[in-house]
Amino acid sequence: MSGEIWVSYTSISDFLRCPRAYFLKNLYRDPKTGHKIQLMTPALALGQAVHEVLDRVSEMKVEERFNTPLPQLFEEVWKDVAGKRGGFLSDEEENAYKNRGRDMLGRVMKHPGPMKNLAIKIRMPKGKIKIPHFMLSGADGIVLCGKIDWLEYLPETKSVHIIDFKTGKMKEDADSLQLPIYHVLVVHCQKRPVTKASYWYLDIQDELTEKELPDLETATAKVLAVALKMKLSRTFEKFTCAHDGCSACRPYEAILQGEAELVSIDEKFDRPRDIYMLKSLEPGSLDGQSELL
Repeated sequence: MSGEIWVSYTSISDFLRCPRAYFLKNLYRDPKTGHKIQLMTPALALGQAVHEVLDRVSEMKVEERFNTPLPQLFEEVWKDVAGKRGGFLSDEEENAYKNRGRDMLGRVMKHPGPMKNLAIKIRMPKGKIKIPHFMLSGADGIVLCGKIDWLEYLPETKSVHIIDFKTGKMKEDADSLQLPIYHVLVVHCQKRPVTKASYWYLDIQDELTEKELPDLETATAKVLAVALKMKLSRTFEKFTCAHDGCSACRPYEAILQGEAELVSIDEKFDRPRDIYMLKSLEPGSLDGQSELL
């Protein structure tokens, strides 16, 4: 495994939780199809659908953002994760998650907050990779990439407010590298200063939760330190689970053992991904809301 190494908040989180899970989710390709593999769960399906709606809104002019009710857009987007494609085991389970999504987007319409203000959309140069990215370390060949949910423009300071939408019920851990990574990424991918960062827990709160903006130099050092460990693991092809099997990697091992059902093939990415579902999952095994990069 040589060449540039691309890292993101999701892949870094995967690696810190379990190197084996990181390998199976980000690097492994099915020898029969050549595709990456992904496990779909109801929580992930919900997060994808809500984020897709809000991403569409981010492309609209301020005065047009709520011309179409967001729950109506949600109905259209939900078709891509309906039934087994969303990892749902029953109509009852699907309806419960779908109703949560409707409620979240209804909340946004009633309390639009930053979404009624100007927003910034990072546009990358023409090329195959469209998501924001930059060379974190040229000497080590490490590229940091990621998609930011929302960048509010603050006209009074001509600066940027980083906003991340949360569709789960759990609060982000205080030690999370998400905001440090996003701070570094936004500073390097556009010219305006970053002066604010917040989470929006759409399932439980009408207002944003502002967080202290991580120090840029400290954040860069933390991200690079983990990225170098990832590079070392890739160089020596060593991706060992510290527990000889944990809740993060075991569901993916089940795919390799033929214990999962192939429910769809996602062709939105640089190469297709085979999407699987399991009939049961360990609690907390796939709590992530973000798509892999």
